Amino acid sequence: MLDAPEDIAPAFVTAWMARDAAALAALFAEDADFVNVVGLWWEDRPAIGAAHHRGLTTFFAESRLALGRVKVRHLGETAVVHARLRLSGQTAPDGSVAEGRSTILVFVMAKQAKGWHCVAAQNTDIVPGAETHLAGGGRLSTARYD
Repeated sequence: MLDAPEDIAPAFVTAWMARDAAALAALFAEDADFVNVVGLWWEDRPAIGAAHHRGLTTFFAESRLALGRVKVRHLGETAVVHARLRLSGQTAPDGSVAEGRSTILVFVMAKQAKGWHCVAAQNTDIVPGAETHLAGGGRLSTARYD
């Protein structure tokens, strides 16, 4: 449990950098939802922990996650936290190191008797120069309308 909703983003980064999927999962309510950057949807704490354990011990094992801007909107017993993150050092399928990328991770926080837990999170890649995605040929591509 966290003392305040704004504690979620640095706690997430700390758990990531420690490669501690159990600590990362503990930030979430037992029935939390987490949607990753490609739309994979994990629907409870054990699934969130298992998915992050896999990533943190394989393709994210050498990665670095850096926290940028954080914005908190308090809504009484709930809060929405937007956090800008920079990921570097991800291992590509061919074993090379992928280029860094930026994301915005949105956490929906709920106050409980012993503190704050995340009840939902969604991670979205930031795609510079793009406004939307277009589907075609079984793939997504980026597009601008100017």
